[in-house]
Amino acid sequence: MDVTDLKSLFAELKKRMDAVLDHLRHELAGVRTGRATINVLDPVHVDAYGSRMPLNQVATLSVPDPMSIVAQPFDPSLLGAIEKAIRASDLGLNPNNDGKLIRIPIPSLTDERRKELSRHVHKLSEEARNNVRLARRDTNERLKKLLKDKLVSEDDERKGLDEVQKITDQHVTMIDDLQKKKDADLLNR
Repeated sequence: MDVTDLKSLFAELKKRMDAVLDHLRHELAGVRTGRATINVLDPVHVDAYGSRMPLNQVATLSVPDPMSIVAQPFDPSLLGAIEKAIRASDLGLNPNNDGKLIRIPIPSLTDERRKELSRHVHKLSEEARNNVRLARRDTNERLKKLLKDKLVSEDDERKGLDEVQKITDQHVTMIDDLQKKKDADLLNR
């Protein structure tokens, strides 16, 4: 095995770890910080046309001001179903249906709810760190197997393990930064 194969191993590792970061970003975007963002409604699914559909597929979502979201259904007959789905979600939102669209005021967060959401952010971040470590472990095992099969030298394996750790450290730092930023959004309002 030559250096290009090791490079592809590292590229695959980075791709796996980047996917973990992307997933964490998406999860954190759904955590409510007390100001309106349409990502808050990502978990809401509406019973429409005989199936459960994501809210953003049955309505146009917009943020007219920092404290509210507006859902404009593509089909006005879905107003009731959309309102019901938002109320049934565990987001603690109270939508208002005016016959044409649904206004969703975003209540400000209590200190207790902020702390609860902060704990959730920490849990999501820890899961991401664990997934990054899992990717590191898998790659390290592949490197050790390459050494055992005499496809790489001991020096290349050692350099490879160092590179894997460097990539891991970079991703863990990015996860920590995402967590700190979200915590700052949550707790400093």
